[in-house]
Amino acid sequence: MPRISMNRATRRYNDTGAIPLQVTRFLRLFAHTQMLPILEGGEETLVGGQAVMEGVMMRAPHSYCVAVRKPDGEIVTEEQPILKVSEKYPIFKKPILRGLGTLGQAMNLGYRALKFSANAALDDGSAAPAGSDGKKPMEISSWMMTANLVFSFAFFIFLYKFVPLFLATQLGSVVPELSGRFATNMVDGVIRMVIFLAFLFLLSQLKDIRRVFEYHGAEHKVVFNFESGKPVTVENAQKFTTFHPRCGTSFLLVVMTISMIVYALVPVDGFAARFAARILLLPLIAGLSYELIRFAAKRQGSLMGLLTAPGLWLQRITTKPPDDSEAAVAICALEHAMALEKSQGGELVIA
Repeated sequence: MPRISMNRATRRYNDTGAIPLQVTRFLRLFAHTQMLPILEGGEETLVGGQAVMEGVMMRAPHSYCVAVRKPDGEIVTEEQPILKVSEKYPIFKKPILRGLGTLGQAMNLGYRALKFSANAALDDGSAAPAGSDGKKPMEISSWMMTANLVFSFAFFIFLYKFVPLFLATQLGSVVPELSGRFATNMVDGVIRMVIFLAFLFLLSQLKDIRRVFEYHGAEHKVVFNFESGKPVTVENAQKFTTFHPRCGTSFLLVVMTISMIVYALVPVDGFAARFAARILLLPLIAGLSYELIRFAAKRQGSLMGLLTAPGLWLQRITTKPPDDSEAAVAICALEHAMALEKSQGGELVIA
């Protein structure tokens, strides 16, 4: 594997300017955490993945591996066997619940992969080897990860639940025609989508996120390469498109559409009751959206195309063409995940 200069990554992760180092790390983690649902579809597929800081996580049915390129150019990996939630807890084989289990596990694995990649980004090679008495590698602390997760969830509720409903309610008080239950929920849904697209566009302007989108493109290309049955190489992977129908971007848009319908059918009025309903109905909406995507995937025709088309359009923002070094990292993650799958007796066959 060719040696790649990582001056861009090193400069980006070390240059904090006048902002305190801990604040800079927290904000970086926050930005990447906001991308988790977009970069991870959460489907139980043969092979899937997710982009992280300077790397890619690839997962097979019973194994996963995250590969990250450190600032000094070295690729480091973390891999381990996994069980599907439905295999561990049979109740998650039932409709709606199976979606919650699958999505929950996908987000958990994605967050662990993000933590590993964040720690790798801090390791510039100056730390002493493990077991010595020298300088220890810098790591993201547990409190920072926990605080980031709590803050990210609170931010999600505020930005995508409170703000759209508040604006729709205020608009309804000014325009009587938009004050009804159905009209308020439709306006709320439109505002939510506009906020999502605007926030996604703003995040895409950050250098860190733009580079993650390149790794996102690398992940898609390598998955396409694997699914084609051709040897998985950098040269072959680069021939494929970065737009993949099983991307989390498509799933999120389905969630937003389903939520508009569900909220309009819930017989509650008043700002407080509607806001509470939006929080309590999150699991149901996620489960319903998963079932719809699953149903459409089994009928690869106009329905699947209709559901995935908006997500494919939006991937013009969330995926970027990767360079060869980024494709090599994605291939490394896939190869390690496949090797671990094979060691457990798994055999992946492309239909």
